[in-house]
Order: sequence, then structure tokens, then C-alpha cells
Amino acid sequence: MGKVRLLLGVVGIMSVSVSGAAQTPAPSNADKNNFAAAHVCECGAHPPGPPRDRLVTPYAGEPDDLRPWAKFAQPYDVNYVTPNIYAGAARDIPDPDPKTLSEIRIGFFAPIETNPEAVFGTRIMHGAQLAIEEANARGGYGGKPFKLMLQNDYDNWQRKQVSGDNRPTDSSIWGAASNATVKMVYDDQDWAIFGSISSESTHIALRVALRAEIPVITSASTDPTLPETTIPWFFTNLQDDRVQGLTLARHIFTELELKRVALLRINNRYGRFGVAKFRDAARRLGHPLVIEQKFLPGDSDFTQQLKVIQSSRSDAIVLWADQGPTASVLKQMRALGMKQRVFGAFRTLGPDMLAQAGPAAEGFEAVFPYDASRQDPRWLDFNTRFEARFNEKPEQFASLAYDAMNNLLDSICKAGLNRARIHDALANIEAYDGVTGHYIFDPNQKNVAPMYLGTVHNGAITYRIARMDKTPPAPQTSAAPTSPRSQFTSAGDERDCPLSTVNCPLSLPYALVSGERDCPLSPVNCPLSLPYARVNDDGVVYAGPHREDAPAGAINIILFGPHAADVAQSNEFREALASGVKDGREWKVLPIDSNQNWGAAATELVHDLMDEHALAIIGLDRNASHLSEQLALKTFVPVLAISDDKTLTSTNIPWIFRLPAQTTPARALRMIQSATEHSGANPEKLRDALASGDTFSGVAFMDTGEPRLP
Repeated sequence: MGKVRLLLGVVGIMSVSVSGAAQTPAPSNADKNNFAAAHVCECGAHPPGPPRDRLVTPYAGEPDDLRPWAKFAQPYDVNYVTPNIYAGAARDIPDPDPKTLSEIRIGFFAPIETNPEAVFGTRIMHGAQLAIEEANARGGYGGKPFKLMLQNDYDNWQRKQVSGDNRPTDSSIWGAASNATVKMVYDDQDWAIFGSISSESTHIALRVALRAEIPVITSASTDPTLPETTIPWFFTNLQDDRVQGLTLARHIFTELELKRVALLRINNRYGRFGVAKFRDAARRLGHPLVIEQKFLPGDSDFTQQLKVIQSSRSDAIVLWADQGPTASVLKQMRALGMKQRVFGAFRTLGPDMLAQAGPAAEGFEAVFPYDASRQDPRWLDFNTRFEARFNEKPEQFASLAYDAMNNLLDSICKAGLNRARIHDALANIEAYDGVTGHYIFDPNQKNVAPMYLGTVHNGAITYRIARMDKTPPAPQTSAAPTSPRSQFTSAGDERDCPLSTVNCPLSLPYALVSGERDCPLSPVNCPLSLPYARVNDDGVVYAGPHREDAPAGAINIILFGPHAADVAQSNEFREALASGVKDGREWKVLPIDSNQNWGAAATELVHDLMDEHALAIIGLDRNASHLSEQLALKTFVPVLAISDDKTLTSTNIPWIFRLPAQTTPARALRMIQSATEHSGANPEKLRDALASGDTFSGVAFMDTGEPRLP
């Protein structure tokens, strides 16, 4: 049984099993009725197809009087009421032979050490771990255990209490999240990523997922912009801040008819993005916030902010914080003689707040994702099992993680070991009954079930359903307008062709491997986005905006990889630079070392691409080439990747050209120089020349970007 030892400052030294099940209590009779617990893994015997094309309005259940710009124009969020169906080639990647695997890996990305939110990350880990241990007790994946591959979400912005002011706070620290995600995808070979709390880190993971084509599941991040990236790989079972903010606004301004409301929030991304929807809803209901006060992570004295709020003559206060600060605020309010009613987001409510605030919590109300006071057998049995395993009751982070991990494990069992089909299985979940209750998922794969309102009375919390509508309507869910459909074969299974007839332009599958497939076009009158790549067929072409020529002067080439400066100073590379001079125009190398923090390296790359107008990038190894490819996709410059990693050219990005690992950087430069004699100093025309099949410096490329074999 594999174990990972973690030093967690808030809970001491602990040993965490992430693959075995010996420590898990046997499921009770009640739990045997739980489908997620009793289900035997199918191991991909009947993989699902893409999600059905459906229309769910209004977006996130927003009532008319709370919808953005509804009085003036069509709200932007109408773009999110139909599925963002993945239409790539990854479904056709064959499953690995399970006999070659010792375990089924799932990446776990959350703050679990040296982070102020480590207590939350640990509880998420425990919820996910319990689900995995129970799945392994049922036989795992065909006898192979599921295993969590732990990665710590290092949030340096909030580490002042640990490291003081002598810590980096520039954009380079974002590289920590990207490094962890790349490791989970390419080094650990995980089948999905679970995490994180931080929306910054989750956004970064999603960007990598877009390139690597891997599902990202979160049960803790409430940033409403995450599903609005229209990246299809995202899944969450937690109602976001849009649902929370609008539900709070309806209760405060419509049900209670309060008019003067103040806001007190933590000054980080969670606080900034969390309150935005509540602030907007207050304004739309005719009661703009009276005042907004902020505090820094780690603060414990809120007297100054409370006195400012007290002088504003507000009727109520809304808190966007965690349980500890909420308890301190409530006690300090009572000490100041403040009588205002207090409300909060879901992270303010729980047993920690009750224990710390004591009588000062009386009357406090907060939105919550489920009814934690339920007495049904499944919920009570889960509480018993969790407490027996981890010596504490499960709170919201642990409970939601348990349900979300069961969603993922069940999807892996349905789909088999194929990331795209795992995504399909997740995207096909429209409703789910977990231990916390009933979930409803919209086409963006996020939970939009009504929230609960928790109220503290006599030292306990009671819950009731809280809705956004004045009078709750029946949910409006219907299939999108129909169009002719046919079946197309994929890996031996019949699947509905994932065409949409709404929200032009229409996007068709861009990877149809078999010539026997017949996927019909939609008859709607709108611009049609035709396939831009056919795997093992037509290669990949660039059909975007035309690039201008590089500015007059030296032609800049980025050299990115380990010890790039040393490579640039080598005699062979300097000779290649000098030999390229033609018509008085010199070649200049811009070396960037990849051994530094990737965030800093990315900053240098962006500068050289955007400000120095580099013509191309030479990636010196696999890791550098993968990052270069991501930036090339945004900046439209070709990348010559010196690497044996063929996944570089597997995702239909038209800017990547792979050279064998034994190729010298000088030869790669000579290829660019030779191709430039035909194309001129223009990135787009240089790409076209390299993709033409012509030979430059002894090498020719196929239109997929792979070197042409002799």
C-alpha cells in the first residue's frame, strides 16, 4: 500500500494512504443501497457518447429581475445555455492494456501544506480519499486500485504569515500551479485532475487541460468565470458565487425587505469575485450597497471596519469570508453593541464558526449547498464512516469532495481509460443523488440546484430551501431544436453526432478518423465552422488572421530550454547566426532558460514574442516545447521542437514542427534561415513554408508537423 507523508501545520504529522482500503470501515447495510458505493466498475465496456444537445434556460436559473442587462440588451450569458461539446480526436485514442498498469492515477491538486487554506485542502483530500478507498474495496478498476497523486497548491500570495515579506509576489509564482498541472498530465499520466480551491490555480489547470485534453473536477472553487471560459473539460458539483450571490440577494432584499446593506469581505480573489454577483443583484433590485469594507488574509481585528459600517447606518451586513474570521466578526460586533442582522456565503457557516463564535452567532444566516441536518440513512451513514476514518465530522469541503470523486470514479468506470470519454461520461451527468443530496447539472457541467439557507439558533444550525425566484417556476429543460442526425461509428460504438442547431456559428467534429463516418451538417442558416483538422488524413492548416512581416532590423529567434544562454554562445550556434546574414539583415538569438520558475520563463517568452517580435521559437527539450506551443497558439509563431515526444504534434496545432531529440539547435536555426529565404521574415509564411513538404537544411515536414521519414 503506497503512502505519502505530509507535514500539515494545522493537523500535525499524518500518514495518508491514497491507494489502499485497509483503513476504511466496511460499508453498512444502508450504504449498500448507494449506487455509487455498490456499483461494480464496468471498465469501459459500454462507453458513453458525447452529451446530448440540450437547451437549459435561464442560465444558472437567474430570474428576470436579476439577469445582467436584461432591461437593455440580450444578456451575455445566453451563450452558456447549450453544451460546449468536445469535438476532437481524443476519443479515438485506444485504451491502454490494464495489464500494463499497476494503478489508475487521479491527480489531486489542493492546498495541503504550507498554505493558510491547508485545513480545507486536507478535508477535500479526506473526502476524495474515502471515495477512492471504498471504490478500491469494491475491486477498483478491474482489480487495479485507484490512486490519488498528490500535488500541493502553493499559494504564495497568502504566505506572508509563513515566509514574511521576503517572498516573491510577482507573476512568476503562477508557475507553481502550471508546473504541478503539467506534472500531473505528462509525468504522472493521470486520467483526470481533481482540484483546487483557488480559482487562480483552477484557471491555470483549465488552460493546461485545454491543451492536454484532460478533465478537471473541482468541488471547492466557486469562481463563476470558470465555466464561462467555454473550455469543455470543466466539471463542478458546487453552486458558484453567481447562484450564492443571487440567492442571498433574493432573501435579503425581497423576502426580508432590507434596504441598507453593508459588505465586509476578505481581500483576495475569492472575496473580489465572490461578491460581484451579489453586488450587481443588490443594484438591480434597487438597493445598491451602502458601503464595502475589506480585510487582509490573516487579519483578526475587524474593529476599524466594523466602526465604519456602524457609522453607515446599515440594516444588515453580508460577510464573504471563512468560518474563523466570521466568528471573530460576530463576537466583535456584539462587543461594539452592533445589532445588525448578518448574512454570509457558504464558507462562513459550519461547526468551526459555531464553536468559536458561541452565543454571538445567534441569528446568523448563510447560504449553503446542502442540508447538513438531514436524517436520511445515506447521509448519516456517510458521517459515521468518515468520522471513523478521520476522527472528525465531514463538513462542506469533505462532503462535496466525496460526492464529486464518486462522480469521477463512476465516469472512469463507464468510459474506460480514455480522457475524452471520461469527459463525455461527466458531461452526461444531468442529475445525481449523492450523500449530500440532489444535484442538477447545466450544460456547462456545473451544479445549479437550489441552495439552502442555514440559520443559527440556540447553538445549532437549521436549514431550509432558498430560491432565487420570487415564486419558483418549474425548471425549463428541453432538447435543442432538432435537425437531421445520423449515427457515426467511433471505436466500435454508435454515438449521436454532436451537432448543435443553436447559437451560430456551428462547430463540427474536427477529428473524423474513419472514412466510413457520415456526420450530417445542420440545415440552419448560419456561418458554419468546417473541420480544421483530420487526423491521419489532411494534416492541419492555419486559417486565422494574416500576420505582418517582422519589423525592419535584426531577425529575432527565441531559444528556449535548459541552459539556453550557453547554447547560444556555442561556436556552432554562433556560426549558424553569422551564416544567415543576407542583404545586411542579421539574425539575433533571444535565449530564455527553462530551468527557472515557469511563470518567470513565460513572462520572458511573452515579452520576446510581443515586444521583440520574434519570428520563431526553438524549443530545446520536451517541457520547453510544450510551453512554447501554448504561446505559439496565441501569438501565431512557428515552433521547432527538439524532442522525441510525438504528443507535441497530436493536438492539431498548426504552429508546431517536431525534430528528433538528437538534432542540434544550430541545425534547427539553419532550417528556419533556409525556409525564410522562401517565405521572408513573416511568421505565417514561414509556417506555410515549413508545412509545405519542401526540404530545408536536409529536413522536410509532413503537414502534421512531424518530420518526414526517408
